[in-house]
Amino acid sequence: MLDYIVVGSGLAGIAFSEIALQNNKSILVINDDSQNSSKIAGGLYNPVILKRFSEVWQAGPQLVLLSEFYSRLESKLGVKLDYKLPLLRKFHSVEEQNNWFTASDKPNLSNFLSTKLITSKINAIDSPFNFGEVLLSGYLDTALLLDTYKEFLISENLFQNETFDYSLLEINEDFVSYKNYKAKHIVFAEGFGMLSNPFFSKLPLDGTKGELLLIKAPQLNLEVIVKSAVFIIPVGNDLYKVGATYNWEDKTNIPTEAAKKELTDQLKELIQCDFEVIEHYAGVRPTVKDRRPLVGTHPLHATIHVLNGLGTRGVMLAPAMATSLFNLIENKIPLDSIIDIKRIKNFVSSFYQKQ
Repeated sequence: MLDYIVVGSGLAGIAFSEIALQNNKSILVINDDSQNSSKIAGGLYNPVILKRFSEVWQAGPQLVLLSEFYSRLESKLGVKLDYKLPLLRKFHSVEEQNNWFTASDKPNLSNFLSTKLITSKINAIDSPFNFGEVLLSGYLDTALLLDTYKEFLISENLFQNETFDYSLLEINEDFVSYKNYKAKHIVFAEGFGMLSNPFFSKLPLDGTKGELLLIKAPQLNLEVIVKSAVFIIPVGNDLYKVGATYNWEDKTNIPTEAAKKELTDQLKELIQCDFEVIEHYAGVRPTVKDRRPLVGTHPLHATIHVLNGLGTRGVMLAPAMATSLFNLIENKIPLDSIIDIKRIKNFVSSFYQKQ
């Protein structure tokens, strides 16, 4: 009898699996690599919504947990994952500067927004109105995390590379059975793939396609993250991640020429040096209409749980949301109502109407 079957090994699935293992729980992870949004993500974490100069929900506690969680994973896996880099927001007007200073005076933002303008010239980027510096930002090498964590799971015989067959899941009062496995609980962390899950498909997971470029720009010499119409993240060896687009209609993982043109046009407006596109990635982020995660236990089955809807902030949200779900299951600590799927009244009532 396992403690947990975890379906999905993106950021959410890894976070829950690792927290379970840290608490001496036995797990099996099942994944088929059909969802790639975690792997191709920019990996940027940033405590401020820069369009509105407002705080990301619970940014402070999430950043503390993020730093501890990924540092522990770095030690465990023997790889470098977390790169703490300043994020510089390019200003396009004096009005934007003034809005920045107004925001930096707010108590909930003062720890995240520097009050000193960055006036020094950044190579190949023209910015007559200078930059504002976001503190406590950085990026996570998500592709390396997913690959090395999968290798770890395989080495411990904790991984099955297959498509989960919902029709084979047998639900009992105190446990679930799947093929030859039995577990006290099953956690679905499938990203956009949740829409095929009969237990949770009626949750309001919208899905937003994002496309991202990996470029080579030897003359850029950038050592910070820069955000304007696009973000530029230096990842070493003159390589940079550039993104990202938002498409609410297309739900495929296929890169498009339209998005590539959008990104390259915006990049040409930002940097004044040559660059070469090395890779072009696309994936569907698991976004939710109310911009809050989908976490909780199925209305009818106490052994079936969901961890999803981390959207564009999966790096920051995953450790915190996985911890909340684990504490709900193991310690009966209620979820914050903002993330609990009980807030989706239509979803909950639909199951009771069938009874």
